[in-house]
Parts: sequence; C-alpha cells; structure tokens
Amino acid sequence: MPTTKKEEVYFGLMMCCGMVVFMTFYNLLTQGMISTISLKELLIQLIAVFITAALLELFIVGPVAKKLAFSLPFDKSKKEYVILSLAFFMVSGMVLFMSLYGLGMSYFSNALSGEPLMTSYFSLVVKNFIFAFPLQLLIVGPLVRYVFSKAVKYKRVTESLNQ
Repeated sequence: MPTTKKEEVYFGLMMCCGMVVFMTFYNLLTQGMISTISLKELLIQLIAVFITAALLELFIVGPVAKKLAFSLPFDKSKKEYVILSLAFFMVSGMVLFMSLYGLGMSYFSNALSGEPLMTSYFSLVVKNFIFAFPLQLLIVGPLVRYVFSKAVKYKRVTESLNQ
C-alpha cells in the first residue's frame, strides 16, 4: 500500500488504468459496439476515459472514499477490512460518475435507446457496479497491489544500494 503522497498518486493511476481498460471493454461489449469501433476510436476512447477517471479519482472520489472508509467503526489494523471498505466506496463513487460520463457520451453520439435518461442512468449504474466491484476485489485490486509492492520494493532496494 502507498505510504507517501507520490506513491498514492502512482497507485491510484495504476488502479484507474486497470479499471478503465476492463470497464471500457465491458461497456463496449454490453452495448454491442465492440465490433463497430475502430482501433483508433478505441484508443481515443481509452485515453479520454482514463483522463476523466484519473481526475475524478485523484480529486473527488478518492478523497471522499477515504474519508468515508476510515470513518467507519472497524479495526483499521485489519488490512482486509480497509481494502474492502475502500474498494466499496471507490467503486461506488467511480461508477456513479463514470456511468454519467458514459451516458453523456451516448447521448451526444445519439446512441441512446428510447428510455428516459434517469432510467438509462440507473440501469447503467447497476450493470457497471455488478461488474466493477468484483473486478476491483478479485482481479484489478490484487494485481495492482502486487505490481505496486514489487515496484516500491525494487525502488527502495536500488535507493539503498545507491547510498
């Protein structure tokens, strides 16, 4: 887990990147657009979504999620409880905002069905949360924590050898 502000930013960006890639492909699949989008459009989409998600995570959702998670009455020394509560609040916040982003993009590209916007939004939130929360807990979260811990350990070893 990150111990400095700089490490927190790197960790958040890594987590964001993993979730953006999986969630973008998931949403393209569920919308039936995976075969209609070109590689160039896909890359542009991934970059735009990553920038949006990273800014949300760093400045809005991340700080609020941490405050909420650490305000809960549980033993903070238990790493599993901290990870679970942070994941829940982060995924909840990001799904709420990024589903709104996705709905907006669909609206502006005239790709919405005839449903009312609120119905479409809540349907999208439910579908995204059902996919994102297990994805965060079982795949992206553990993978990013593993890669991050290896990178931090490597950095600390090389810094100590250089002194």
